[in-house]
Amino acid sequence: MKKNVGTNDKIVRYVIAAVALYMYFAGIATGTLGIVALVVAAISIVTSLVSFCGLYALLGVSTCEVKSQS
Repeated sequence: MKKNVGTNDKIVRYVIAAVALYMYFAGIATGTLGIVALVVAAISIVTSLVSFCGLYALLGVSTCEVKSQS
């Protein structure tokens, strides 16, 4: 898998995961919305850890920094 998630994107994904987990464990998101929050958090964390997003690959998007060849 070619990496397509950059550093700033990883930070945003971790923040989204933290907010989703907070909403679930604080009881703000319950029932179906709570399950959706947990799934969003899990996907955000996994894609950040492996630096690969399947949706980005399908759309041809990459937020990785391009290394200059000097």
